[in-house]
Amino acid sequence: MLRFLRGNIYFSLLLRLLIVVALYAICRIAFYIFNASSFPEFDFSHFLTLLYGGLKFDISAIIYLNILFIISQIIPLKIRYSKRYQKIFTGIFFLCNGLGLAFNVADIAYFPFTLKRSTFSMFAQFSNEQNLGELAIKFIFMDYWYTTLLFVFCIYVMYWAYMQIPIKKPKIKNTVVYGSSAAVMMLMIIWFSIAGMRGGFRHSTRPITISNAGEYVQDPSEINIVINTPFSIIRTLKTKPLKEQNFFPETVADSLYNPIKKPITKQKFNPKNIVVIILESFSREFLGAFNPQLDKGKYKGYTPFLDSLAQHALCFTNAYANGRKSIEGLPSVLSSIPGINEPFVLSYYSGNKINSLGGLLAEKGYHTSFFHGAPNGSMGFSSYTKMAGIEHYFGKSEYQNDDDFDGIWGIWDEPFLQYWAKNINTFKQPFFTCVFTLSSHHPFKLPVAYEGKFPKGTLPVHQNVGYTDMALRKFFKTVAKSEWYKNTLFIITADHSTLASHPEYQTSLGAFAVPIIIFDPSGALKGKRDYPVQQIDIPPTILNYLNFDKPYFAFGHDMLHPQKNHFIVHTIDGNYQIIKDQYVLKYHEENSKLYNYKNDVLLKKDISHHHPKEKQELETYLKAFIQQYNKNMIKNSLTVE
Repeated sequence: MLRFLRGNIYFSLLLRLLIVVALYAICRIAFYIFNASSFPEFDFSHFLTLLYGGLKFDISAIIYLNILFIISQIIPLKIRYSKRYQKIFTGIFFLCNGLGLAFNVADIAYFPFTLKRSTFSMFAQFSNEQNLGELAIKFIFMDYWYTTLLFVFCIYVMYWAYMQIPIKKPKIKNTVVYGSSAAVMMLMIIWFSIAGMRGGFRHSTRPITISNAGEYVQDPSEINIVINTPFSIIRTLKTKPLKEQNFFPETVADSLYNPIKKPITKQKFNPKNIVVIILESFSREFLGAFNPQLDKGKYKGYTPFLDSLAQHALCFTNAYANGRKSIEGLPSVLSSIPGINEPFVLSYYSGNKINSLGGLLAEKGYHTSFFHGAPNGSMGFSSYTKMAGIEHYFGKSEYQNDDDFDGIWGIWDEPFLQYWAKNINTFKQPFFTCVFTLSSHHPFKLPVAYEGKFPKGTLPVHQNVGYTDMALRKFFKTVAKSEWYKNTLFIITADHSTLASHPEYQTSLGAFAVPIIIFDPSGALKGKRDYPVQQIDIPPTILNYLNFDKPYFAFGHDMLHPQKNHFIVHTIDGNYQIIKDQYVLKYHEENSKLYNYKNDVLLKKDISHHHPKEKQELETYLKAFIQQYNKNMIKNSLTVE
């Protein structure tokens, strides 16, 4: 078989790319050997896991670097067999892969200085060095000569192995057949290449980022073993490292806004079970109980079950998401990390050590789990939850029944919530568990049995909201019979808001509006709170409610004990929006605007000139937030040791 394929241009392309894959693996092993002291000890089996995980990131980087070479070998033209043509693209192959290997090898020496793989920002970092040539010569031939030897070895192996792989022009008996089959092969290879760059074939798979490496690690620092430097550079082309801001002395910044939270009571820790429900695209607008003012008091909404539950729960009717994407919602709700300018998991700092509500409770002996009905790996959730200290992940793979697959995103909410309930009944108490629903997502399909069963409303999502609400009703009916039910705190919110039909939900403020409901079956928490709160407030609220007795890091605050300086932060197109009391400030260095959103729900009247004191106060709090956010991201201090 191999003899038959010898000389085939497609098989030769595969073999040549595999040479580079093998060299990347060698670089990864060398990277670890020379930097082993920077990583926690682990056994050989875990190292094999890291190597296996690295394949996905190597394939992605190698395809990106070789995309021109790949295209040159698959275009259905006879010219690709000419010697001159092959010589030109052989040169391109060695140039692109030589650069990739150079970056990989260079990071072996550079890593101890930064404890991170190099990113695109390194080009700006060294751009102003006047003696860059002298430094390079010193590093290459004197200080780190061993990395130079490794690089020379890799280039030699790549050249030698490449030259062992011939390309032979086939005998073309039928031009039409040849052209057709070549075109089909080209399309197939392009499809596989796109999948390789993205990290998977599935519709729900986002292009992999640095944070996806967390799926294979036991400690965040090991991400640097799993990924490779070309991948790190490619994935940070559009991201910018933060700059430390020193608007205030550190003590002043801490007094204005301090993300280090300390126990607020000396009472004994109360190990209640914690159940978090994150609803896909559930705008606050959809809940009738949260909007008695809409449509002159006639608005009913699309969530009859949640409306009924709200009568027995504590409802925060002025709550906001901290981002507009699902990948921003999860770190906000569980780790109290807002999406600022870009999702945390896609940012330059996605490899930072983090904790979460579930991770902190795991330290108290809680069984911790996360459920999402999408294919495992979707949205990077499995990587994030592992990095956040949540022990068990349940996705479409664990569900093991494709009969309930919606064909696009994952398992329908109704059966998946019942699957969740069934599993919860097997967990040892106390437990923390979270589910992320998915059926209220574009293209807004419904199971055939439920088509036409829910109000269509004015937006395509409204029927799906009704379906998920029904699925929640059935979930609560199931778990209400369980012995753990009365010793459990339920937190219900959304990952983000979505399209709206009422003008007040189409503003820069309404676009972030989500529900937050805390339900305690014992009846201990009831009523409505109308002061502004946000997703990142959920972890400190729950931890304080349980009398958590250790310091922890959270950008949010306790919603049950609001402080005078509590505020909400969003970013929109690179600009900040801050909410406090009845005011919202759209911050811009040259032209900030202040609104009273209680009296001016459509945010049409700028009152900056009439309320300079309030405007200045919000700007002060915002600067304190920026200072603390940037500092802790840069210093990788998002946990309290």
